[in-house]
Amino acid sequence: MDSEALWLTLRLALTTTALLLAIALPLAWWIASGTGAVRALVQAVVALPLVLPPTVLGFYLLVALGPLTAPGRLIIRLLGHPLAFSFSGLVVGSVLYSLPFAVQPMVAGFRAIDPALAEVASTLGASPLRIFRTITLPLAKPSVITAAVLTFTHTVGEFGVVLMLGGNIPGATRTLSIALYDQVQDFNYAAANRTAGVLLAFSLLTLIAVYWRGAARRSVLG
Repeated sequence: MDSEALWLTLRLALTTTALLLAIALPLAWWIASGTGAVRALVQAVVALPLVLPPTVLGFYLLVALGPLTAPGRLIIRLLGHPLAFSFSGLVVGSVLYSLPFAVQPMVAGFRAIDPALAEVASTLGASPLRIFRTITLPLAKPSVITAAVLTFTHTVGEFGVVLMLGGNIPGATRTLSIALYDQVQDFNYAAANRTAGVLLAFSLLTLIAVYWRGAARRSVLG
């Protein structure tokens, strides 16, 4: 087991999850709060990583964050180095690639809430922010937790975007999935088996926890 790759993977997953919760929460609430062409377009763009090959997304991010584009040159001027092939670049790629795993569960949770609750609170003088904080968010808490768990797990298993955007730099961009690829390339199947086993066990246990919690909640409500 590559312990350096393990800690880098956990750091990337934690950072991505924290950022996506901050981004996806207001975005999901806005998508769920109405209809229209603009919301449909935004929802389609958010869901694009679900059907887009990760190498395609990684390639476009590699080009966009490099010195060949105006945003890339601006980033280099501000930071002194490109985002590509750095941990910060991995975070950007992971946030974009895992965005639907954070947004979609929250949208489903917000849409499942009875609108009459917010209407009653509004007639009693509650502001939209207070309604969201005291009614909408607590009722959508299971969906928010599911989004956080799925985002974290999905980031742990990322490969294509990480490889295209970050390469394979030990201690900087080499995650567990990249380490597994290297171990197979080196015919080190014993080490590859351990790494793959850790990733498999982690993903399975996480999904079991999500489904078990959902079943337990339904049984309590039922």
